[in-house]
Amino acid sequence: MQFTAKDIALMLKGTVEGDLLAAVDQLAKIEEAGNGSLSFLANPKYEQYLYTTNASIVIINNDQHLAQPVKATIIRVDNAYSAFTLLLEKYNTIKLHKSGIEQPSFIHPSAKVGDNAYIGAFAYISQDVTLGDNCKIYPNCYIADNVKLGNNVTLFPGVTVYFDCVIGNNAIIHSGAVIGSDGFGFAPNPDGSYNKIAQIGNVIIENDVEIGSNATIDRATMGSTVIRAGVKIDNLVQIAHNVEVGANTVIAAQSGVSGSVKIGERVMMGGQAGIAGHLNIADGSQLNAQTGINSSIKEPNKKWGGSPYQAYQDYLRAQVNIRKLPDLEKRVRELENIITELKKDVH
Repeated sequence: MQFTAKDIALMLKGTVEGDLLAAVDQLAKIEEAGNGSLSFLANPKYEQYLYTTNASIVIINNDQHLAQPVKATIIRVDNAYSAFTLLLEKYNTIKLHKSGIEQPSFIHPSAKVGDNAYIGAFAYISQDVTLGDNCKIYPNCYIADNVKLGNNVTLFPGVTVYFDCVIGNNAIIHSGAVIGSDGFGFAPNPDGSYNKIAQIGNVIIENDVEIGSNATIDRATMGSTVIRAGVKIDNLVQIAHNVEVGANTVIAAQSGVSGSVKIGERVMMGGQAGIAGHLNIADGSQLNAQTGINSSIKEPNKKWGGSPYQAYQDYLRAQVNIRKLPDLEKRVRELENIITELKKDVH
């Protein structure tokens, strides 16, 4: 789909300098853009590319001074970065627009499908499923019995949602994610073997949650594993049974949360952070990458690092001292040799 400079300026409430009919059909970085591309300049470090770019249209700030002639058509706006972000969102909406029910796909007669749904080929919608309006179920998704999806939910290819799970409005779940698989529950026997404990609960995902590719959220043993509104979960994250993740928390890739953990609101977990079971994490906590939490965090809005965890500034100081250990070891050996020689002189 093509847009002209005039169209884009009207959309962004900007002003055009150059060809009003200059047309673009793709977005690109200013240093890589070619003919037919739309780009932007917000960072002064990239100003040099404004005069050499092959982009057809470039969005710049109203106060941007042009030191040299520019080949591209210019659109001036109050904030070039915000304007380009808006265009990215609109472009993505157009790119991801899907509608209709593709065949072959399976929709159980008891399932309720809302208005304007998209269901891709080879998707399986089981009995008593409810899909809200404007849901997009991409190919090869599996939605089990009695699952309820709100409005504007997107499940990308290969998402699996087990029985009885509930997903709120505007949720986005990326390819390969598994929602509602069994929690890791096994009872040890005297002979060293294990009996599986049935996991009969579910997963509840509230509104405006996004879950990355190949993330797994286990169903509760009883009750619910709960992901509160606004949570963002990266790829390859493991959330165990009966966990509760507070609103607007963000969890980076390869992190793991053990069973029955209660994470507060606005918590930030860096990549590969881990939390042991049955702990509470205070609101606003920030866990550095690879932080290992082995006891509850009770103070809100604090930064933590290391494994086992400690206050972030203490962790940084400890890392400095760790780097000094080889030199300290050498000095200790030298002192030991001096003491040995002194003892010889005494005797």
